[in-house]
Amino acid sequence: MSLHQRVFRGGLAVLLLLGVAACSGRPHGVLVATHQAAPGVSLVDMLVATTRAPDETQPGEMFSGERGAGFSFADIVVSLPPDAYRTVGEVQWPQGETPDPMRDFTTVEATVLSKDAAIAAFDTRIAKTPRRQALVFIHGYNTRFAEAVYRFAQIIHDSDASVMPVLFTWPSRGRLLQYGYDRESANYSRDALEKLLQYLVNDRNVGEISILAHSMGNWVTLEALRQMAIRDHGLPKKIANVMLAAPDVDFDVFRRQVLAMEVRPSLFTIFVSRDDEALAVSRRVWGDEPRVGAIDPEAEPYRSVLERNNITAVDLTKISSPDSIGHTKFAEAPQVVRAIGARLATGQPLNDGQAGVGEKLGLVAAGAASTVGAAAGVAVAAPFAIIDPRTRENLSERFDAIGDEAGHTVESGGHILPPAR
Repeated sequence: MSLHQRVFRGGLAVLLLLGVAACSGRPHGVLVATHQAAPGVSLVDMLVATTRAPDETQPGEMFSGERGAGFSFADIVVSLPPDAYRTVGEVQWPQGETPDPMRDFTTVEATVLSKDAAIAAFDTRIAKTPRRQALVFIHGYNTRFAEAVYRFAQIIHDSDASVMPVLFTWPSRGRLLQYGYDRESANYSRDALEKLLQYLVNDRNVGEISILAHSMGNWVTLEALRQMAIRDHGLPKKIANVMLAAPDVDFDVFRRQVLAMEVRPSLFTIFVSRDDEALAVSRRVWGDEPRVGAIDPEAEPYRSVLERNNITAVDLTKISSPDSIGHTKFAEAPQVVRAIGARLATGQPLNDGQAGVGEKLGLVAAGAASTVGAAAGVAVAAPFAIIDPRTRENLSERFDAIGDEAGHTVESGGHILPPAR
């Protein structure tokens, strides 16, 4: 086999590990509004800012994976089944054209807004939150618009965080072999994310901003924050929490990015796991350089860099999980999100000198601070498409050879098994 073939197959294996998702089993048309909510359901009302192109050809899609010419906005209300009919951390996708609101997530309202209408709606709603907090969520690779919406609705509900949800969604085609397009789309969107954050900072109705990013979403988030810090000579104090879950970012690049920000204590929290097989393969493809999401925060030079830059690392390596590649194991600890969500509701900081929530629940924190940042609990409940059985593609026949080439195997259902040890 030629070197070119080995590189090509290895690259495909990386894509498998970084975001296994399907076309056949993935939701379509779920954003058709019912305009009614059943008794006993929970409602999550979010505002959406996106650099995706509108999709006017398919009902219930709203936005595609292509790049839009400018910013678009939407107001979406999602209905979640009563707690008795669902598990924390789970998205229950509609099983047919007519969803059952007692069993399925359902779209109650879905309206495209002008910029002025979006601003007015945001200001009205954030004033009703206890601390006027906005939570901005930035999704990762291989995520369709509807998937980003329903995932964020689940995160908000299960964390029980009293915040104003703002979804920033960039143009991901939601296709397995479009990793390069997605990466460039993230770059394409960093100016737009910076503009959104600048607006929130300058809005007098906003008291506090928290940011949650996952996987490739960390790249666009860090780039936007770096630009903001350079322009403004530091990050605004309104940005109170930045949570980076499983960042697929080169550690040396990350170090340069945070140097430009002059990070203050307790602002940044990263969730890492040394048994993240997806990031292990990503490291080999990206020049054998360590990825931030897979470092050992107690080892040098990582420990010193984290301490010097006031960054907290929550090490999930010892946390067991059904996630066979370890890329999103933090999503499967609902007790964590509930505990931190309850703490957030009281308005108390998590680094108040008492035993941290992370410590109480067996998480290991390292770096300058001793506990997880004030809104990190929402990260723990994020059930991204990589681990959702409904969005996995059955790749057993199609990619067996590729998995073997990378030392991994694909089992029925699209699960990626790590190399034998």
